[in-house]
Amino acid sequence: MFPKYVKRIREIDDLSKAGWNLGLVSAIDSQGRTIWIADAHGYGKRFIVRADEILTAFVELQRAIALAWKLVCV
Repeated sequence: MFPKYVKRIREIDDLSKAGWNLGLVSAIDSQGRTIWIADAHGYGKRFIVRADEILTAFVELQRAIALAWKLVCV
């Protein structure tokens, strides 16, 4: 595996260990392209993101959680 994928897989695992429940589904959009939808819920919050690639979906999910966490902790 490539190092960036290994790093992201560890980060996804860290989200799970931190108490977040993660989900992933693929779908076909109206133009016939595959899209990925990832969601996480925990601590009374839920995040849902859409991306063209599976890795990007999880990166965006992680970013959304981190941003929300910063806003809550400020």
